[in-house]
Amino acid sequence: MTQKPKIVFFTGAGISAESGLQTFRGSKDGLWENHKIEAICTPQAWSNNPSLVLDFYNQRRRQCIVAQPNLAHKLIVKLEEQYEVVVITQNVDDLHGRAGSTRVIHLHGELMKARSSVNGKLRYDWEKDILLGEMCDENNQLRPDVVWFGEALDAEILDNAIKEVVSCSICIVVGTSLLVYPANSLPNYVPFGSQMVIVDPKANEMEVHRERSIHYINEKATDGMQIVYDTLRMGKV
Repeated sequence: MTQKPKIVFFTGAGISAESGLQTFRGSKDGLWENHKIEAICTPQAWSNNPSLVLDFYNQRRRQCIVAQPNLAHKLIVKLEEQYEVVVITQNVDDLHGRAGSTRVIHLHGELMKARSSVNGKLRYDWEKDILLGEMCDENNQLRPDVVWFGEALDAEILDNAIKEVVSCSICIVVGTSLLVYPANSLPNYVPFGSQMVIVDPKANEMEVHRERSIHYINEKATDGMQIVYDTLRMGKV
């Protein structure tokens, strides 16, 4: 049996924005209710005001539950009919999974999970609010299972993502400005013999290897993914 060509999608906030989920880096002055986002999404913020941090993520979780996968999510799923597809996402929402993607790697954690504030290996599926006083099995406070500013990515998850990228035939970057390190280093692992596509309204302004051939689609995620889908289905990439 012939092995399917492998596509790795690397997605960011731009793909979730079209489902109504706010892109905080693009919001006015990076503020949330007069608080700097960095002041809410850090270990220091958690130590200083855990109630505020929980409120922020509880609101995001409620918004995530209401949001629905959009056309870009769904087209990625449809490509599984013809390709081996792996999604590596910086997004903490579950829209790729709900759309039907079967292989999703969450670099920055998952909003619909909670974990121990002490033992990061204790993770729980979680769709309701996380409240102060709700404990893990080791009797430590639960926190959102997300990677905050100043925290390292899970080394095993990052290694798995790199392994997928180095073996891909096509890498398609959708809806990310490639500003967040170390996630933004992943495109550097795409083999030079593989195709690379960037879908973003400012795609051709991104800092990537200029030595390699890159196809830029200067469109929002849904419009750009329709172009990608139509091209791939015709076997032109």
